[in-house]
Amino acid sequence: MGVIEDVYEDVAPDVDFEAFEAAVHEKVEQMGGLADEETAAMLVAHELADAGGEVSGIADIEPGMDEVKFVAKVVSIGEVRTFERDGEDEDGKVINVEVADETGRIRAALWDEAAEAAVEELEVGQVLRIAGRPKEGYNGVEVNVDRVEPDDAEVDVQVLDTYRVEDLSLGLSDVNLRGRVLATDSVRTFDRDDGSEGRVANLVLGDPTGRVRITLWDDRADLADEFSEGESVEIVDGYVRERDGDLELHVGDRGSVEPIDESIEYVPETDAIAALEIGQTADVAGGVIELDEKRTFDRDDGSQGQVRNVRVKDDTGDIRVALWGDKADTEIDLGQYAVFTDVQVKDGWQDALECSVNWRSTVSVLDERPENAPTHEADATAAPASASRGDADGQGSLSSFDSSSAGSPSSSSDASSTTSGSETSDGTGGEDADEVEFTGTVVQAGSPVVLDNGTETYSVETDASLRLGEEVTVRGRVRDGRIDAEEVL
Repeated sequence: MGVIEDVYEDVAPDVDFEAFEAAVHEKVEQMGGLADEETAAMLVAHELADAGGEVSGIADIEPGMDEVKFVAKVVSIGEVRTFERDGEDEDGKVINVEVADETGRIRAALWDEAAEAAVEELEVGQVLRIAGRPKEGYNGVEVNVDRVEPDDAEVDVQVLDTYRVEDLSLGLSDVNLRGRVLATDSVRTFDRDDGSEGRVANLVLGDPTGRVRITLWDDRADLADEFSEGESVEIVDGYVRERDGDLELHVGDRGSVEPIDESIEYVPETDAIAALEIGQTADVAGGVIELDEKRTFDRDDGSQGQVRNVRVKDDTGDIRVALWGDKADTEIDLGQYAVFTDVQVKDGWQDALECSVNWRSTVSVLDERPENAPTHEADATAAPASASRGDADGQGSLSSFDSSSAGSPSSSSDASSTTSGSETSDGTGGEDADEVEFTGTVVQAGSPVVLDNGTETYSVETDASLRLGEEVTVRGRVRDGRIDAEEVL
């Protein structure tokens, strides 16, 4: 047996002998006669041992693997934690370091002396060569580090001081994020497995790149009551988790939520109402043209629930939106512009589609439509969401909404251009207010009645009993932004 075979048998590298022998001969040629076959074989065996477990990127690391080796950049450094070891007098120490490469991020745990050295020597942005054992951790896959050393490799990973919503990824920690409060939630309590009581609350934040749910735990849960919709805040030292397929930013004892003096823009990319489909999770926005009273009901478990229905319209059509639970308490009025996110599109009353607003949804109410709100061109081939109600001539399908068109004439056109024989009203409600005549479909029955003719929407004060979907003509004077009907035809 030759020297190459002897070395191969001694080190038992994880390659077949032919590949090992070829590597040895190549090494001899590379060394230019400076190494014989035995020396070259030992060098190749050493290189193979060092390369064992090398992965092409963090994304390839999985629980249950033997020791893996990879190069990554430090993106955050945690704090050293001490713990008691069973049967030992000396406490153990651990520090979690988040590292990343072009394929992903992972948490690396350094123990005892390595943890102490990390506090003194590691810096965010530093590149490390790591060897360790993967395991399934609370945040996903983690690596218990066996060996670590600095490396001069280039790793193209951006280290951020402040994140945007689009920058979030599973496993991130020490996240600072600024956003606009879109929704708040009340504090809820729950029982932990150890018998203690936990507390949790939620916020929803948006920035120019998207929105994210913020989960506040225990003492931080009270922060949800300190902010209201529209305020700008900064999440400090949050960490990213996944729930039902969506990323959430969590805030624990180390984190906080702080007000900031900065106006942060958030404009959702809403879906056209006419294009909604059953089973879809959608973002819907439009002018409020109809409001129902809040209703309560008894659930099967004996608890009491509540719901309130509103109707909104955009450039393509209108749809009923059901606000369930605490969302039914949302302050909302005719003529306002409402944005509903993460709603479920369902088969509603009389086979018309409706949107269901649940605990995961957010509701934002504005006095008028934002200038930068997305617009949707009506698709003549698509049936509007409300096509099953209204008259056969399409009177039930509504066109573009202007916040001034619910309860008062549109500022962009006078009443005479869209009503039969009407006169222009100055809308002041004085004794000299002009009389108008307006023909439209009843889109809200009760008090007040709301009429819409496909171009304009009016609230009407009348004692007449009118039915939803009925087409009527009213004559009267505009007072305080509403038609005081003298005649209903």
